[in-house]
Amino acid sequence: MKAHKYKYEWTLKDANFTKDKGKVFSCFACGGGSTMGYKLAGFDVIGCNEIDPKMIEAYKSNHNPKYAYLEPIQTFKLRKDLPKELYDLDILDGSPPCSSFSMAGNREKDWGKEKKFREGQAEQVLDNLFFDFIDLAKELQPKVVVAENVSGLMMGAAKEYVKKIYLAFKEAGYQLRIEPYLLDASTMGVPQRRKRVFFIALRNDLAPKFMEQIDMFQTAPKLDLNFKEQEITFKEIADNEDKSVKDNTKISTFWDLVSFGNSFSKAHPKGSFFNDDKSDPNRALPTITADAGHGSWHYSIKRPINDLEAKRAGSYPLDYNFLKLKPKYLIGMSVPPVMTAQISSRIYEKWLSKI
Repeated sequence: MKAHKYKYEWTLKDANFTKDKGKVFSCFACGGGSTMGYKLAGFDVIGCNEIDPKMIEAYKSNHNPKYAYLEPIQTFKLRKDLPKELYDLDILDGSPPCSSFSMAGNREKDWGKEKKFREGQAEQVLDNLFFDFIDLAKELQPKVVVAENVSGLMMGAAKEYVKKIYLAFKEAGYQLRIEPYLLDASTMGVPQRRKRVFFIALRNDLAPKFMEQIDMFQTAPKLDLNFKEQEITFKEIADNEDKSVKDNTKISTFWDLVSFGNSFSKAHPKGSFFNDDKSDPNRALPTITADAGHGSWHYSIKRPINDLEAKRAGSYPLDYNFLKLKPKYLIGMSVPPVMTAQISSRIYEKWLSKI
């Protein structure tokens, strides 16, 4: 079997972060899932913006950023006191909160409504945050913008929203090379079937630098983000030493009645517990969600996946300091580091290294 480019099981203390591929700033940074990916790929992540005080404390504890801004992006984008380094970025990264477009949520019913995150921050219209992020890109003018969101953004009525995203990028100076990519982390060396959309945009004035390299094209080449790495199955990452049985008779009662890869709702007479499933040992785990009370269960032991399995499935470092946050919650909120490492490596190889 061909070795994976990046290891899903790793530690911060043993990682070699070269910081020689360019500078990155991360918005909606959470605990730093994408930050760790950029670091694995050799980038220097100089700072972050985050609204949740618990998240940014975990971020600072693990990453010690040069710049850290605890505030809503709506105010951050209006700052006139930002350091010069932020106006010379190679990549501006961001994962605007996306529950309004998740196929597991209310979708259209929630569009335009103010909502709070569970930590109780100020109410925000979640579907506007993407445009606040693009406003920041317009101000900072990084070479490349990377924005991550849920796969539901490319489905149904949300496609009209995508058209508005294109228009906003055009007004910000990024219309020549802007592409949405629907990617699955399980094809990239992450032991998790996590589908996400990534909008990747190159600043307009940089596209002509590729004109001499490409026949009959006036823009930079499209990124090839087809990785085709072999899927890492759950049995490869399972912690079979943990024999503890979850004291949850409501689910344990149905555990024996459900086949691998199926939801417990199939055995429940009322269709309950649809957010819990019995893992398939021969497949990568389904998406780890931020709902720490639900998710996949071990395939041969009557317990949910444990924290070690969640770290492996999320390609999170084993020595990450979660402080008081629940690991599965933070991992569920994060872009898997290895997923970001794969994408940013390709951005560097195909674009940044040639500019």
